[in-house]
Amino acid sequence: MVDDFRGPAADCWCDRLGIELMAACADAIERRFGDGGPSGEGTADNEFIRRVLARKTVRRYSDVIPSDGLLDLLVAAALSASAKSDFQQASILRVSDPLQRAAIGALFPGMPWIGVSPVFFVFLGDARRLQRIGELRGKPVRNGTLEGFFNASVDAALAMQTMILCAESAGLGVCPISVIRNEVDKVAAILGLPHLVFPVAGLCLGYPQAEGYVSLRLPRRVTTHRDRYDDRDLPGAIDDYDRRRDALHAIPREQQRSNAEFGEAAFYGWSEDKARQAAKAEGAAFPPYLRSHGFHFD
Repeated sequence: MVDDFRGPAADCWCDRLGIELMAACADAIERRFGDGGPSGEGTADNEFIRRVLARKTVRRYSDVIPSDGLLDLLVAAALSASAKSDFQQASILRVSDPLQRAAIGALFPGMPWIGVSPVFFVFLGDARRLQRIGELRGKPVRNGTLEGFFNASVDAALAMQTMILCAESAGLGVCPISVIRNEVDKVAAILGLPHLVFPVAGLCLGYPQAEGYVSLRLPRRVTTHRDRYDDRDLPGAIDDYDRRRDALHAIPREQQRSNAEFGEAAFYGWSEDKARQAAKAEGAAFPPYLRSHGFHFD
């Protein structure tokens, strides 16, 4: 039997390590938000939380393809995410055929990482499976309702986010791709999706070739609430956020959106960019696609 005796020097080292780890967490929070809000002070260190706070979107990948064993593990982890009422309405489709990858990539030439990333998954909302199970059991399940669509969408989103966090913990980089819904008819045809199955988002995945960057998030005083919703401070908070984000990652003048319609802005911050983007409705093909493939939203 060996006595568990660390001694004063070991205790001092452990205390110092704990302080350094807590400082790393506070630094990650400051880098993510920069809003002067809570820093996690006084909490025990949690490596997983620190990784989440520091996560980055990666669009450039090395040529090394993750092993099938690792990818199978990530799929299993993704499908272990929470699911509404245990209906399990997420499906995951890995697109490995070169012709299919090229066809999807060609739809979005401004995002070359879609076609060239080592791995590309598509996360599907799958309302079809539950309806088929009802048929198999002789029960009248009609899952093309708004509730069915919403439940399947959330299940798929939870599965994708779970894979993202697990992939990053394994040293991989990822980039979610929601734009595939803008060409949903063509993407669904390439993937052979049946009625009541729809793409929620794609996911590029691979070992990073270049480091991504931490995207500054909105100040927590406008995105977190207690007891009741309150957005009275939104105008000032957004102006402050625009200035801080511009100082870190200014949007070049040539990347301003819709100048012909809205004019060139002297200061073009995040909120101006997002307002212009949202003014041009995206995903116009998605609702008619859903209605023509089994959803009625009653």
